Amino acid sequence: MKLYIAGHNGMVGSALVRRFESEPGVTLLLRSRKELDLTSQAAVEGFYAAEKPDVAIIAAAKVGGIHANNTYPADFLFENLALAANTIHGAYRHGVKRLLFLGSSCIYPKHAPQPMPESCLLTSELEPTNEAYAIAKIAGLKLAQYYRKQHGVLFHSAMPTNLYGPGDNYHPQNSHVLPALIRRFDEARAANKPEVVAWGSGTPKREFLHVDDLADACAFLLRHVNPPDWINVGTGTDVTIKELTESVAAVTGFTGKITWDSTKPDGTPRKLMDVSKLAALGWSARISLREGLKKTYAAFLAERAAGTLRT
Repeated sequence: MKLYIAGHNGMVGSALVRRFESEPGVTLLLRSRKELDLTSQAAVEGFYAAEKPDVAIIAAAKVGGIHANNTYPADFLFENLALAANTIHGAYRHGVKRLLFLGSSCIYPKHAPQPMPESCLLTSELEPTNEAYAIAKIAGLKLAQYYRKQHGVLFHSAMPTNLYGPGDNYHPQNSHVLPALIRRFDEARAANKPEVVAWGSGTPKREFLHVDDLADACAFLLRHVNPPDWINVGTGTDVTIKELTESVAAVTGFTGKITWDSTKPDGTPRKLMDVSKLAALGWSARISLREGLKKTYAAFLAERAAGTLRT
């Protein structure tokens, strides 16, 4: 089987490479952004025509935290729309037998029921701060669904919750909450700071999935004969931001005081995925948050030492 992993250098793509590189009978097709511009239809069509992959996993995306999404909404919408359209349409045109498109929990409404079932998609307005990214991911999900409906190809999607793990982005402004905390507490410990100020009240609850668990879920879904058009991938459990912050402080060895700045915004009170569909198929996450944090901090230190840390 020739397996194309789009976005193999990113956090998710790297985890997929780790998961499939030792799989018997699998030949990986990998192209960097410099080698293949996924926003170019001609380039993507040329790649599919030449390489003829049997299976494609679309893990490539322009991603970032709230600040990046808010600041560059046109870039997030255009690049992710173009990427989804080109990779899905090209796969259909060139005979790819199976395609798995990866989205995000942000596709669901801002005021979705908790936990969020797949059925709540498009039932009310999105969170404004990441609407552009969400619309592009919804379009990709629907494109895969409708190619399957109209043409009978086995194209389907997985919607992961908040991800973390090796290869994450630790940019001081554009990273997500967990890598931002790891960097902040590591730097505070190294500087022997007595205090770290955290944003908000610490009461919002969030769910976190280790990226290696997501890769395992993708392998599981690709083995399934008749998967749903889209399915949630998560742990089914969440923690408060306060609990997460204290856990990161402990893992990084920071022993100072944590102070909460309640003048800063909290964001959505809760974002938890309903993973009952995936559990019913027979898959569940294996890596606990504590174990995952230890692995991720170790990877952070190793990447920094090697000069490969994404900042």
